[in-house]
Amino acid sequence: MKRELKKQIKQDELVSGFQQASRWTTAHGSEVKVTAAVVAVVALAAFGVTTYLGHRRSEAERAFATALDTFHAPVSTELPEGFEPPPGPVFASAAEKNRKAAAQFDEVARKYGSFDTGRRARYYAALARMDLGEYDPAEKSLSEIAAQRDRGALEASLARLALADLHRRRGLLDKAIEDYRHLIDDSSFVLPRDHVLLELASTLEAARRPVEAGAAYRRIVEEFPGSVYAAEARRRADYLAGGSPARG
Repeated sequence: MKRELKKQIKQDELVSGFQQASRWTTAHGSEVKVTAAVVAVVALAAFGVTTYLGHRRSEAERAFATALDTFHAPVSTELPEGFEPPPGPVFASAAEKNRKAAAQFDEVARKYGSFDTGRRARYYAALARMDLGEYDPAEKSLSEIAAQRDRGALEASLARLALADLHRRRGLLDKAIEDYRHLIDDSSFVLPRDHVLLELASTLEAARRPVEAGAAYRRIVEEFPGSVYAAEARRRADYLAGGSPARG
């Protein structure tokens, strides 16, 4: 009997709740309609924004891929004699290729700067300008990318590494060495440290600092024994220590 009474009470409460909701909806019909309309508009707007952003991202990726194809395209004078060029563009000179790539990356960055694709495009545009010898604008762009607040982002780390390379190309070897050492010790740097150590060691060699260069090569062997650079690092370290002659 008690079980049936409890069941009846629950049913009565459910019916009462529906009745109250029905009466409230009847009394506030206009409010309900307005709320439903607002919800529908918001949902439609959200769908439209999502669709638009998806379309923009697809456009950005296509434009970036085209620019990247240009950046990696072969130069006719660098192809082996009798070698059939791969499909895609082939340029008469590296300068022509890099000028076009820089312009294409600039356009991607201008149109899609708020996307990750746009930020990557700025980085590649700077690389193209480095290859053109346009160091000042390249350094300006790379410095801006490297200084972004999310220093752990891939683009920021790539830009910081490229800045060290740029300083080396400009003959600022002490500055490049300082850059590489900062990268090795920085926990926010997301790229492989064995590669940075190799760049540091070779730059120290170029700066005629063999003892420090040998120490950097040995760090690769000791800290990254499975690295693809380990064998070459060991040869260079032995050579600088006066051991077996370096090869390659």
